[in-house]
Amino acid sequence: MARILSVSPIVVPCLFTTSRRIVRVAVTARNPSISFESMALKPPLHPTYDLKGIINLALAEDAGGQGDVTSMATIPVDMEVEANFLAKEDGIIAGIALAEMVFREVDPSLKVEWSQKDGDCVHKGLQFGKVYGRAHNIVVAERVALNFMQRMSGIATLTKEMADAAYPACILETRKTAPGLRLVDKWAVLIGGGRNHRMGLFDMVLIKDNHISIAGGVTNAVKSVDLYLAQKNLKMEVEVETRTLEEVHEVLHYASQTKTSLTRIMLDNMVVPLPNGDVNVSMLKEAVNLINGRFETEASGNVTLETIHKIGQTGVTYISSGALTHSVKALDISLKIDTELALLVGRRTNRA
Repeated sequence: MARILSVSPIVVPCLFTTSRRIVRVAVTARNPSISFESMALKPPLHPTYDLKGIINLALAEDAGGQGDVTSMATIPVDMEVEANFLAKEDGIIAGIALAEMVFREVDPSLKVEWSQKDGDCVHKGLQFGKVYGRAHNIVVAERVALNFMQRMSGIATLTKEMADAAYPACILETRKTAPGLRLVDKWAVLIGGGRNHRMGLFDMVLIKDNHISIAGGVTNAVKSVDLYLAQKNLKMEVEVETRTLEEVHEVLHYASQTKTSLTRIMLDNMVVPLPNGDVNVSMLKEAVNLINGRFETEASGNVTLETIHKIGQTGVTYISSGALTHSVKALDISLKIDTELALLVGRRTNRA
């Protein structure tokens, strides 16, 4: 049943700073956002991304100019309730800070409390937070907040599994994120214990196969980048993709003959799948040994939960996986006013 409450407005300071873990290029946030005590880990930095704008876009998408006609028809305008966040499966919770932003955007007087923080483990049936205040506004914010949380928690849960299995290598995501949700997806990776690859096309040079083909070879491509960065007086990380041991040798030869801005070598598809489901990492290991610590190394391709531990034992610095964000399974989370009934139904369907 709904519990009637008296809720006081909360004043929220507009303070928001972020930090990047990998790139050296300095950028600043275009728009300030909101910081909360529940923000255990801040989102990565982006010079133009408007997190508040993304929230408002999601809310406007739901409202469609008309607003919540169901709530307006069924919920008394002054009714106040308490609703509880309920985990319906085990995993890593993420998006708590972002959910708070959603509720504040809809109604600054809503009061949100949490028993967990971003990055904590939750189990099926756990009530890990609650929101108090005007019922209509809670219901309006509910789906948008949950959509963010469920996607972020799914990403964080898979990232945690992959990060643990990859050790001592570090797990990275890629740019294979949902359009418009780049920062949100990459934030979830951080919460899950991963590291961020480049945020976009602007903050790191990544010379990939198509660049190499157009430039006429890997040496030409790296040389062109060195000249460009020198001409523009830019300092940022530079990575080049290699697909064969010959290309690795070529990059190392170039680097031994000239001063280069190169910082990392990607070893792409050097993990070879075997018919029995295992993988052969001998080529990857040979490449890592050739590089011998002169540059950071990154393994890419054929990375799964089943293969990542073996890849991580080769001595590679990083392992990147697009699956962290492009194939995410959302973690099942709900927000319920009648929690007792929700748990009863959940147990009946084995979801609580």
